[in-house]
Amino acid sequence: MPNLDLSRAALIVIDLQPDFMPGGALACHDGDAIVPGIDALLRAGRFRHVVATQDWHPPGHVSFASGYPDQAPFGEIELYGHPQTLWPDHCVQGSAGAQLHPGVDWSAVDVVIRKGSDPQVDSYSAFQENHGPTGTRPRTGLAGWLRERGLDTVYLCGLARDVCVMWSAQDAQRLGFRTHVLWDLTRPVTPAGDAPTREALRRDDIALVEGSTLAP
Repeated sequence: MPNLDLSRAALIVIDLQPDFMPGGALACHDGDAIVPGIDALLRAGRFRHVVATQDWHPPGHVSFASGYPDQAPFGEIELYGHPQTLWPDHCVQGSAGAQLHPGVDWSAVDVVIRKGSDPQVDSYSAFQENHGPTGTRPRTGLAGWLRERGLDTVYLCGLARDVCVMWSAQDAQRLGFRTHVLWDLTRPVTPAGDAPTREALRRDDIALVEGSTLAP
């Protein structure tokens, strides 16, 4: 779709960080395979506005399984009345694994949204944190930033498609943005998550498209 009008659209690159790559602390299945495509998309300059998100956890974050002696990574507890997956320690602030992936030219990025920095609250979505002790999901400010620039459409790519990409897309749609997920430029934590992720996104009227449709 070389003539696709992207004048009111933003590209949102979710958590493209070394800790989510094969060999990283919280590796996504085949996560490194999307790096060249995302780099090419940013270099192509199709989007006037590009946002990147960055998991940015303090040591001892509430979501880390290491803080619960009787729990293992990928177990689940109840936190503030909601299910909470316990993750391996990952994307710790200032660590090499938390940096934006060095295989991407990030010069086109307008703003980086760092999330998960509250030690007591997990944060998957680019738009809102998870439920906290007050029962609310505080907003990151991204929705307002997009609206201030007259943007009403978002395209999402990155990691992981069954967690942070999906939550970001669902929040974007609920907040009134026309929302697209670049399916081929995302990867899941495990492939078993793909079918329910597709179903959830389609149920919310989120478009699943291929990054190749945005090639110049």
